[in-house]
Amino acid sequence: MRLSGWTALAALGSFMTTEASTLTPPVLPLAVRNPYLSTWLGNARHEPWSSWPIFWTGKTFGFGILASIPETNTVYPLLGAPHHFLKGDQKSNFTVAFPQYHGADFDASTTNLTYTISSSKSDKAVKITLSFLSPITPTSTFRQALPASYMTFVVEGDLNVSLFVDINGEWVSGDRQNEVAWELHEPKNSNKSETAIKSWRISRAQQQLLTEHDDQAEWGTLYFSGPADIDHQAGEIRSVTRQFARHGHLNNDTESSPRRMFDKEPIFAFAKHFVLDGAYNATTHTDSAVFTFSLIQDPVVQFASSRGLTQMRPLWASYFFTAEDMLQFHYDDYETAAKLANDYSTQLAKDAYASGSSEYKDIAELSARQIFGATQWAGTPDNPILFLKEISSNGNFQTVDVIFPAFPFFLYTNPQWLAYLLEPLLEHQLSGQYPNDYSMHDLGTHFPNATGHNDGNDEYMPVEECGNMLIMALALANALKDGSQPAFGREAPVFAQLINPSVVDEFISVDQYGMDKSFEDMGTTGSKVAKRWVSKSYSLWEKWNGYLVRESLIPENQLCTDDFAGWLANQTNLALKGIVGIRAMADLSAIVGNDKDAKEYKRIADDYIKQWEDFGISKDGTHAKLSYTWQGSWTTLYNLYADALLCFHTSENKSPIRDSVSEAQDQARLVGDSSVTSKSTFIPDRIYQIQSDWYYNVVQRYGLPLDQRNLQAKSDWEFFAAAITSKKTRSTILTNVARWVNETVTGLPFTDLYDTETSNYPGAQFKARPVVGGHFAFLALERACGGKATEGLKFLDERSPAFIDVAMALEADMVEDKPVGKSPSEL
Repeated sequence: MRLSGWTALAALGSFMTTEASTLTPPVLPLAVRNPYLSTWLGNARHEPWSSWPIFWTGKTFGFGILASIPETNTVYPLLGAPHHFLKGDQKSNFTVAFPQYHGADFDASTTNLTYTISSSKSDKAVKITLSFLSPITPTSTFRQALPASYMTFVVEGDLNVSLFVDINGEWVSGDRQNEVAWELHEPKNSNKSETAIKSWRISRAQQQLLTEHDDQAEWGTLYFSGPADIDHQAGEIRSVTRQFARHGHLNNDTESSPRRMFDKEPIFAFAKHFVLDGAYNATTHTDSAVFTFSLIQDPVVQFASSRGLTQMRPLWASYFFTAEDMLQFHYDDYETAAKLANDYSTQLAKDAYASGSSEYKDIAELSARQIFGATQWAGTPDNPILFLKEISSNGNFQTVDVIFPAFPFFLYTNPQWLAYLLEPLLEHQLSGQYPNDYSMHDLGTHFPNATGHNDGNDEYMPVEECGNMLIMALALANALKDGSQPAFGREAPVFAQLINPSVVDEFISVDQYGMDKSFEDMGTTGSKVAKRWVSKSYSLWEKWNGYLVRESLIPENQLCTDDFAGWLANQTNLALKGIVGIRAMADLSAIVGNDKDAKEYKRIADDYIKQWEDFGISKDGTHAKLSYTWQGSWTTLYNLYADALLCFHTSENKSPIRDSVSEAQDQARLVGDSSVTSKSTFIPDRIYQIQSDWYYNVVQRYGLPLDQRNLQAKSDWEFFAAAITSKKTRSTILTNVARWVNETVTGLPFTDLYDTETSNYPGAQFKARPVVGGHFAFLALERACGGKATEGLKFLDERSPAFIDVAMALEADMVEDKPVGKSPSEL
């Protein structure tokens, strides 16, 4: 595919359209689309040819790129280590050298690696950019659901160059003893509007449906595609790479298939030639070529739905009759996908920079593709379902307390995607397949099999999961009511291609260009959608709220989401989540017009929060305790974030309860019923203030620890906590987390659990988890409540953070009436 004009610029992604990245993380995403199409640049602070790319687990993938300069017969490695197989070539007529590497830049959808090669025989040079695009497209769920990623070669200069790229069988099986089968697919495109492409089609010789080995899928077919005019060759890795190094091209041989992955290790290679010196066209100094990686799996998961255990087809299958049709559309759609992704990345960069700093922009951008790297799309265009794997920690399916830390990303990016994520949990439990009176922890012990827990013996986090579900439900309902559609443009680009009209005409929510329709386009409103969504699962909300009313004020010995820390009774932060969940239920009741329930649940929540403050705050009033009965302890009170996010702490209370009271209650409000006045808040300002001050005093070199038990931090909770602190405390935490990103010695995709003193893993190696969606906590809060959620927190910046002698404060909590400095009211 030859690109020109805007398309050539789009191919450069963030290299051309956003400012350079300021952080240097140890690992960067390359082709990251779902739990099984997940390829990363390991050792990213060093030259990309210093090691092979990796799967998210850290296992290496065969994926190499070489450049050949015909003028000098010199070969340059660009990615991976294919040049190692050029050593000892007795027929060598080439030399191996290394390019000048300019480093990596990234945005939300793109990672760019840039190099310069200069000729040793002339003053000619070529600049090469390898651009990896896994587009995030908030305005097009259709495109987001395509299990495919782009790689673009962009060359600029006047030095002719040929580029070689290969992959191996490690992409299609975690068992390196398996046989790999392959073939070259060259479709005859009869449609002149389509670009002719060729594809390597690679899979296990004997596939095992819905099975994993070392977290890799043992079913599915990988399509590695490029323009039809490129060379191709399959064969033993030494012979293929040496063929390219000696001659600058490949011999178009496909060799025989199948064989074991490392039996004369077969690779599947393409080579593209770029003529830039003007020999054929004096104006040709820039050129590009697009390649794609697509993992085709059908079914994608099995799910215990309301109609029984169901093998779920991918969402894209509703739009295309064959995988080849989808691949052709995806390839031809590059320009549109790049434009939509760039729109999102540009807006995210603007919002994140305004919310925090250039470091926060980088952290948010670095997190975005990782979130989708844990997901699979299924369902139908009018009823999409988004499935999620609990990457790395245990592989659970649709874990509620993994969705919860991730949900700020979805609220900011596209709230309807959160509805698609919650849908399988709601459908399964509404169908009566889960026996407990609290929310389930997950849909299945291990992805991709959501077989449920009909015995009720899932991981025991009842208060945690009930609180999570009610908080997310209200956050979503508020976003729908406020019309929080994706904020990154709705219209399709002028060059967007049409989807098959005979297919799209059947759908209500998708237009002919694959763009999501607005509520107005579908003949409804956000308020109606929110009410309908809440009503559908109201029986579950009621049941879970009933559990919280009984059990959340004084939680029994149980786990919270930080289950690596173990069981604990009377957890202050966990109790707060449950109480906020009850308060959320009050507003959910009001949304559906159940005013009596709304008033009663609000009364209970107001009563509980007063008791909670007595139980959970230290005697000297400087901080929240880890547990009601653990004197001399402290905790990061990240569940306080939900109070602000759900509009319970705005300067103008936006609760629907106020609008649904009777006329008599309106009159009562006029005579001073502070529980329903517009200036009321659920959790007092003083709780926000003392926690903001406390965090400022206990933050470590690399961030904010969870509690006093050790120095380990959870990055998602750091951003939840920092979002509701003073600007100075927030800036301090953010700066220290950014320092960790730059200096961490961890060598796997973005971990959310690390030691704030050593920068290393604290023991458990969490990596590539979708909980990094919590890094969007600042952005989600700033969009909440019609953009007014942060107004109620301005008081935090009226003074500088107070100094606290932490050791003395903890000691004072264990000794009656021992004063420590000034009380918060005296500051």
